[in-house]
Amino acid sequence: MFIVSTILLIKYQCCTQKFEKPKLPPGPTPWPIVGNLPEMLANRPTFRWIQKMMNDMNTQIACIRLGNVHVITVSDPEIAREICVKQDAIFSSRPSSWSSEYVSTGYLTTAITPFGEQWKKIKKLINNELVSPVIHQWLHDKRVEEADNIVRYVYNQCTKIGGDGIVNVTVTAQHYTGNVIRRLLLNTRYFGNGSEDFGPGFEEVEYVKAAFTVLQYFFAFSVSDFMPCLRGLDLDGHEKIIKKACKIMKKYHDPVIDDRIQEWKKGKKTYKEDLLDVLISLKDAHNNDLLTTQEIKSNVLELTLAAVDNPSNAVEWGLAEMINQPELLKKATEELDSIVGKERMVQEYDFPKLNYVKACAREAFRRHPICDFNLPHVAMKDTVVSNYFIPKGSHVYLRRQGLGLNPKVWNDPLKFKPERHLKIDGSNLSLKDSSLEFITFGTGRRGCSGIMLGSSMTIMLFARLLHGFTWSVPPNQSSIDLSESHGGTTKAKPLVAVAKPRLPIEAYRLY
Repeated sequence: MFIVSTILLIKYQCCTQKFEKPKLPPGPTPWPIVGNLPEMLANRPTFRWIQKMMNDMNTQIACIRLGNVHVITVSDPEIAREICVKQDAIFSSRPSSWSSEYVSTGYLTTAITPFGEQWKKIKKLINNELVSPVIHQWLHDKRVEEADNIVRYVYNQCTKIGGDGIVNVTVTAQHYTGNVIRRLLLNTRYFGNGSEDFGPGFEEVEYVKAAFTVLQYFFAFSVSDFMPCLRGLDLDGHEKIIKKACKIMKKYHDPVIDDRIQEWKKGKKTYKEDLLDVLISLKDAHNNDLLTTQEIKSNVLELTLAAVDNPSNAVEWGLAEMINQPELLKKATEELDSIVGKERMVQEYDFPKLNYVKACAREAFRRHPICDFNLPHVAMKDTVVSNYFIPKGSHVYLRRQGLGLNPKVWNDPLKFKPERHLKIDGSNLSLKDSSLEFITFGTGRRGCSGIMLGSSMTIMLFARLLHGFTWSVPPNQSSIDLSESHGGTTKAKPLVAVAKPRLPIEAYRLY
């Protein structure tokens, strides 16, 4: 009798455990074969459909099946930390998609390349050779020159004869980030002659526009991303758009790369001036070139894409919010005047003391992320997250807006309040946020390697614009329009504002 009872108990426990196996996260009921692709196509843009669906279901994690792919979306910091910190090794791959394969020329890069030896090779190279503290310091003067240049550009825009002081901040911010990364990578500000007012020429405008176009359609929930058999049909037009934009970018930087490689081979170039020289000079254990020409070109393109959008978007949105709340502008300029004074421009050595300016930047990243979804992670094996089953091969998206506007974490989340980031002890504030309560540059194996550069670009541009100029609403406007574009989280209208120099003319270094 005892033996029979024991057997029955074991069977009951096995059945119970089987019954209690974790389920998939909640989500819409999928159709056979195609999953929820019909709903996705009927509800563009996809991120707003997912946002509404998660709100309606009152869930912080959801599962949408697109084709045969389980797409997991997350807007809770605790769950995000479980994915990117606790189970980082499991979620350290990227999806294979037409756009990522094309842009990376067959996965020769790092940010969008699936986990594997090529990713490890380029990740190690970038960390050690391109964005290390030593390299960052080596490139300091180039960053400062571009900060000086953008100040001269804004000064000329707002003081030109017959003008009304109007400055297009969107163009200014994107011009600055494009200049910085070109200068660091290729040691050039302009592909052409630029413009007389220190602004971009036609070539730079076309190049930066192409870069932002690629970013807009990258991992943009194309049908072929989830049904590879449809690749090449270009049902949503994304392939044509990305090909055209990449062709424009390559038209400008590929000849520069080819010429530089030949200079090194012929001995005309013998010392390093920029990151392209570093990439060309790298050798393997047998003293052979570590990178092929195509690897160099592909990584130059990816590094450009990685640098232009996040800092420029944060500064544009941050300044827009602060113009609508003049008391915030006053606090920022008071801090800058106290730390920097009025006889010179902000320098990188001032950054540790500019906590309020950095708080404004952090709040811009939180309130207005460059896009709703972070680059997707891929589960490399079955696992359980927050008591939900996540199958191998699932695409996992952290929702930047969902995290940054989560009411469980943030009080009055829709309000732009930089003070929420200030530390009580007044210690040096960082733009990094490993807690994933909002996303600046990410964390874990797939976090951005260039946090130091991205932070420097963001703080410098923000501080220079706030310190060097007063900003106000254009005539015949009562406030800056803070509407988002329908298709994304960028501003619906470019930020255009009235700027006036607020420092002695000597501080602007107009030469």
